[in-house]
Amino acid sequence: MAEDELSRSSHSNPGKSLVNGIKTNPASSSPKSSFSVPMGPPVYVDLAYIPNHCSGKNTDPEFFKRVRASYYVVSGNDAANGEPSRAVLDALLEGKSQWGDNLQVTLIPTHDTEVTREWYQQTHEKQQELNIMVLASSSTVVMQDESFPACKIEF
Repeated sequence: MAEDELSRSSHSNPGKSLVNGIKTNPASSSPKSSFSVPMGPPVYVDLAYIPNHCSGKNTDPEFFKRVRASYYVVSGNDAANGEPSRAVLDALLEGKSQWGDNLQVTLIPTHDTEVTREWYQQTHEKQQELNIMVLASSSTVVMQDESFPACKIEF
């Protein structure tokens, strides 16, 4: 962009800047605003992978309000890095409570962790109220010299 174009665009939009290509008002921006999605209707999908191994770094209730999935995959297995994050699992409950309709949601943890076990036990009543089912699987996949827990999903 030429210098005069830059000057013109900043004068025509005083107090506005671009964050990820979206016009924002810096005075009202919060630190998380650079990760936010532009407002709009929710998106319905069959399967969604909770970002960043279910880390609380960039997934909040807004994600679950906007991305409405029949199945959410939780792949975190690193307690030292907060994966999966209890806050993200709680955000699922908060986000789902805003949907208005009681669609069935299935949560698919790929690892049996203390965080997911405790969350499941402590929020089981709320999960039932919100029509959330946690899929448990004792299946194991063996590939070459490696084995790991797995879930089978059929559509």
